[in-house]
Amino acid sequence: MTKTIITFLAGAVALTATSGVVNVESFDYTGARPLRQPLMIDSVDISSKKYETASLLDQPMKMTGATSRYEADVMPGHEKSPALHGLTFTAENRSFVTVTVNTGCKSDDRVALFVDGKKTDGKNLKLEPATHTFAIKYLSVPGETDSLAVTIETERPELLTVGNDKTRMITLGDIIHGRRVSYVSLSPDGKMLLTVTSNTLKDGKVSYNYRITSLADGRTLTDGSRAISWLPRSNRYRYTRNGLDGRELVSVDPVTGDEQVMATGIPEGRFNVAPTEDFLIYTLVDEGEKEGDVYQVLEPEDRIPGWRNRTRLARYDLSTGVMEPLTFGHRSVQLTDISEDGNKLLIRSSHSRLTQRPTTLSTLMSLDLTTMACDTLVADDGFIGGGYFSPDGKQVVVAGTPESLDGVGKNVPEGRTPSMTDNQLYLINVADHKVTPLTRDFAPSVEDVVWSRADGMIYVTAENRDRKSLYRINPSNLKITPVNTPEDMINSISVPATGATMAFAGQGAMNSDRIYTLDTKSMKTKLIDDLSARKLEGVRLAECKPWSFVNSRGDSIHGRYYLPDNFDSAKTYPMIVNYYGGCSPTGRNFESRYPHQVYAAQGYIVFAINPSGATGFGQEFSSRHVNTAGEGVADDIIEGTKRFCDEHPFVDRKHIGCIGASYGGFMTQFLQTRTDIFAAAISHAGISDHTSYWGEGYWGYSYSEVSMANSYPWSHPDLYVKQSPLFNADKINTPLLFLHGDADTNVPVGESIQMFTALKLLGKPTAFVAVAGENHHILDHDKRIKWQNTIDAWFEKWLKEDPTWWNSIYKPKSL
Repeated sequence: MTKTIITFLAGAVALTATSGVVNVESFDYTGARPLRQPLMIDSVDISSKKYETASLLDQPMKMTGATSRYEADVMPGHEKSPALHGLTFTAENRSFVTVTVNTGCKSDDRVALFVDGKKTDGKNLKLEPATHTFAIKYLSVPGETDSLAVTIETERPELLTVGNDKTRMITLGDIIHGRRVSYVSLSPDGKMLLTVTSNTLKDGKVSYNYRITSLADGRTLTDGSRAISWLPRSNRYRYTRNGLDGRELVSVDPVTGDEQVMATGIPEGRFNVAPTEDFLIYTLVDEGEKEGDVYQVLEPEDRIPGWRNRTRLARYDLSTGVMEPLTFGHRSVQLTDISEDGNKLLIRSSHSRLTQRPTTLSTLMSLDLTTMACDTLVADDGFIGGGYFSPDGKQVVVAGTPESLDGVGKNVPEGRTPSMTDNQLYLINVADHKVTPLTRDFAPSVEDVVWSRADGMIYVTAENRDRKSLYRINPSNLKITPVNTPEDMINSISVPATGATMAFAGQGAMNSDRIYTLDTKSMKTKLIDDLSARKLEGVRLAECKPWSFVNSRGDSIHGRYYLPDNFDSAKTYPMIVNYYGGCSPTGRNFESRYPHQVYAAQGYIVFAINPSGATGFGQEFSSRHVNTAGEGVADDIIEGTKRFCDEHPFVDRKHIGCIGASYGGFMTQFLQTRTDIFAAAISHAGISDHTSYWGEGYWGYSYSEVSMANSYPWSHPDLYVKQSPLFNADKINTPLLFLHGDADTNVPVGESIQMFTALKLLGKPTAFVAVAGENHHILDHDKRIKWQNTIDAWFEKWLKEDPTWWNSIYKPKSL
């Protein structure tokens, strides 16, 4: 390919050229910043070097906040003294490109080039898709002038747009860096809000902030990195610290700053403060027997670190300092709630039963702390989760699957097994243990649950198709009412003990985190803090639109799609299709591990589809995940992709890619055995052989209780073998990339290795990238960036037919 020397007119919308050369003739200018000569204490420095005026170039200078535009063919100067000057412009590329930048300055020792804040010599710059800032720092000397002629050399000039636009395209950094909400928590009186946020810097370091604000006037009452949380009743926050007499529990009035030591010498360990604030309930861990280098595995889950440990409960009296054991035995016990009067604990114990589904059984009990009498509310039920007392302690709301409590909440066709990940709620009357299903006819899948002491209502978040919505349940008439909120995904909720205010935090397809309060009487929301506005200032976002269709079986399949911010309906674009992993729907999270906004910014149409089997669409829909091994799910994706293309001619049908993780990774592989509509595919931590996954993953056999209920490799080889991608590898023709953390304990890395091996032996286009030391999710900051770049580069190679980025990361090798 012939190289072209190009230059760009900064600030222009389109490129202009004369004889193949376009000059950067306009810059944002900052300066002049005069510098005086230092006082010469000695003639040389500690390294025996004489002073040189050019060394002033090394002095720091802020080159943002331009004061004017600069258009000249000479560098700026200053008459009276040496001075620093800043000239900036931007270059945007939606695909990977390599460039060389020249400033045209003859005095190399008085000019420095920076790209995105990093100093560079300008040669062979590898620009990942982004809006890049180029800054020229120049040191002028009185009486001397120098030339300014900025050029950019590249083999792909059509990939660059150069100017001084104040907006920029979104990148992965906007997703993983910056501040986000961990949770929000109201004071008992509902008048103060504790907001806990995390802040990820560009070097990957993470810090946490705990801030309390007054809702009446917005004043910040406390702000710091010390971990704090509200006491249940007294509108004071608490924390622990090391004192002269051991660990101290301290309470603080956030308004006055008054500090009180509630107890000294408290034991180490995790605890909950009782609603009466006079005792703590500790969850203590007893370590199990440790094996040597040659060891016996007692049960499949005995491979999990800490599986042999057991937890028990103890009561610590704050006034006397006495620790009283509450439970004893071989089984672990977990605390799920404490009654409002502090007299009862809701506890759960579990044990395994491997010979029958479900293989883990749980018992839910109410323990009376005054008498130590134990009332078993639910015995040996393998489908229940946690529970919560009603404010008066007369009822308990229990989370569980549709099969919980003898299937009283089940709502699927006869003979169909419901999904164990479709979460339901049940109301148990403590006096007679009567069970009432709350959500049997409620399509969304319940997530978080809070029973309000203030108004007696139960507030829940629930997967609602591709959203996580807020609902209010009236326990007296069992009516469920949706709460209208401005956000697609409600990720944290808090209700106080008194008052008519609740708080929540959420985000959506078009924004990052925001924090609100809700008046539970008028049901009006108020924006308290918009983290998204600060985080995404100046960032251009893709438009997101809903799209659904009725498949050939008569089912409504829902999805959405994203358009590039420079979308032109007269053009065609490559497309990326994304679908669910596990069983949860592909939600409208802005900060997704598969960032749809970022893909769209790189010039792709992004189609997110929620096929059969996803939760949030009702029990019948989610039950299609069970005992199908991808059948139906794949049909929905294939049919949906074809239908989407039929209705949207701006999709380049020859360049469609697909991506999924975990079950979605299996689906990526399975799809390629069923269709050739995809030009590229990516499977992260995908299952290639249901039989090997069933036995090898930490949770392989237990997840199979969800996806393959009462079906086993020896009883249903049609599911485990015939529908495993590995046994259909010869049908795959799509270029398929395997990504896997090599320390994955959920889906072992062998699932990718064996499928990669099969495709290599078959001579099919494939690649395998392992991420050292990472588990099912890629969490390490730097590794996640390279992992995401790998995804982008693979799609660019096959969907844009440009292998440059891929070859830059993984240089071709001759073996």
